[in-house]
Amino acid sequence: MALFNNNNTITKDAERAKKRSISALFQTPHRADHFCVKAADLYLDYSKQNITKTELDNLVTWAKRHDLAAKISAMFSGDKINNTEQRAVLHALLRAPASIKAAVLGDEATSVQHTEQRMAQIVDDVHQGKLRSAAGKKYTHVLALGIGGSYYGIKVGLSALHPYHYDGLNVHILANVDGAAVTEKLAQLSVDTTLVIIISKTFTTQETLLNAKAVKQWMIAGQGNDDVITKQWFAISSNVAKAQAFGINKSHVLPMWDWVGGRFSLWSAVGLPLALAIGNQHFNALKAGAYQMDQHFQTADFSSNMPVLMALIGIWNRNGLNYPSLAVLPYDHALRALPGYLQQTDMESNGKSVSNQGEKIHWPTAPIVFGQEGTNGQHAFMQLMHQSDEIIPTDFIVALQGTSSLTEHHRALVANCFAQSEALMQGKSLAQAETELANNGADSAEIARLAPHKTMKGNTPSNTLLMQSLTPTALGAILALYEHKIFVQGVLWQVNSYDQWGVELGKQLGQQVLAYMADNSAEHQMSPSSVKLINTFLANQQ
Repeated sequence: MALFNNNNTITKDAERAKKRSISALFQTPHRADHFCVKAADLYLDYSKQNITKTELDNLVTWAKRHDLAAKISAMFSGDKINNTEQRAVLHALLRAPASIKAAVLGDEATSVQHTEQRMAQIVDDVHQGKLRSAAGKKYTHVLALGIGGSYYGIKVGLSALHPYHYDGLNVHILANVDGAAVTEKLAQLSVDTTLVIIISKTFTTQETLLNAKAVKQWMIAGQGNDDVITKQWFAISSNVAKAQAFGINKSHVLPMWDWVGGRFSLWSAVGLPLALAIGNQHFNALKAGAYQMDQHFQTADFSSNMPVLMALIGIWNRNGLNYPSLAVLPYDHALRALPGYLQQTDMESNGKSVSNQGEKIHWPTAPIVFGQEGTNGQHAFMQLMHQSDEIIPTDFIVALQGTSSLTEHHRALVANCFAQSEALMQGKSLAQAETELANNGADSAEIARLAPHKTMKGNTPSNTLLMQSLTPTALGAILALYEHKIFVQGVLWQVNSYDQWGVELGKQLGQQVLAYMADNSAEHQMSPSSVKLINTFLANQQ
């Protein structure tokens, strides 16, 4: 059963769309003027999507019939929409005014407010030199330890907002469990001037704790006593007891709430490393930009609602036109971490095949998300996008104003962004390739030989998302935009976007592997292949 089987109108719309070109849709007057929307200082052009107004209206009607408005209201009201874990989903509440927090959270709003005040005080105290190391020195470095959702949002923010970094304080992140990554990072730091923040909701995440133990040993060896951990470490965790057992001062533990999922946790105390990097004013601007998008998402009609339109167009491409992938191409070096962040938020949220009710669903859900910064992608995977038979819908993201003084570079960057979206749509026919070669002086034999190799299929749909410049406010709006898009798609695909049981199996088997490495008589459910690989590893250890 397909997602649209019970709606013959949308199914027929999609079948017609598969047989037409996107370029032909521009014969409709003023298409570029009508297929666009503004929200939270962002501008979305979706005119290069293979969809008509009537088809989009049909999708909007379909979404309304699936009670999307009620589901949006339920999320913002604190209903336990994460039904498998019986949790509310309220990360967006963390960027709302205090009055809204109080209305939704009740007494728990006091804890949220206290945490926000504590974060702000830590940032101010570190910047002003009031909070110092065990050696009495001002901090010059911050090392954040985390993985997954405790890492990627910070990573995106650190690179995207580099022009806003506080002078004299360098913030680093360590996620990879590879010992080489730990060694490389510690070589850049000094024990006497490094503040450490460990981020783990349960304080049991294997990778994070293994890295934390290595950093702890390095610090104690460099300082000579355990006081360095008590004074120089903070933890973001819901497990205060384990954090204390590790040696962290109880007053240095900031909470994580079960209604904030890891991959959406940047707005909570998880964002402390980013706040230290950019300061309280800019961190608040980041939240303000996200809140602007939240307000738009809650109030705008679906026909002009940016997250809803992106979600519906994504479903149209995935389930109507049967395109399995999504490329995210930010033409901004500062946004180079965004595609990886969206891989997690999208694929970990909606990469599922079982419904909210525990039933097998029979339609594809999350696309395969990939990408990198432009123009690098043009010299890598975009060859496949242009000349293979795969059609890969694309989100282009670019700022109208760059952050450097090299204006010609930015002009060329923007030109490449706009040209690629046009090239993916237009393509190049065999006749065009033949004419081009002839105009360049090629003879008939050369034309016959080369022309087939120079054709490009075109008809690849894309969005182009513009911002005036990449500010904290703009970044907040972009992150909230994709959060809400993913939520809408989860609702309409009928999956729970806020659990991630698929992450657990590898962790469970990882424990079996480690147990077998320590004692080959340990019980396990591993295949002979894995046992042989483990034995090969052990035989090569010195």
